Amino acid sequence: MHHFIVNASIQIVPIVMDRHPYVWVDEAIAIIQQSGIEYEVGPFATVIEGKYDAVMQVIQAVNEHLYQLGCAEWIQNIQLQIRSNTDITGLEKIQKFQQ
Repeated sequence: MHHFIVNASIQIVPIVMDRHPYVWVDEAIAIIQQSGIEYEVGPFATVIEGKYDAVMQVIQAVNEHLYQLGCAEWIQNIQLQIRSNTDITGLEKIQKFQQ
């Protein structure tokens, strides 16, 4: 793709009752934390930011981790913002609202 910074929102929705859904979500967040990529955990999704390839690797790593742990089914909602010729950061989008 390209080498600019992108950002993405990742939401995991487990469709299983073998464990509390938050346990599966916590597993996904742990993978994001271990990746070294910038992230911010929110009440509905986690926002990650980095080079395109790094962001996509984290998304894949979360899915692989849940699969390896035996999560039977989940929905992963992803929003990904990309600019073709420059970085796009979360701070750029929210800075005017911060005090």
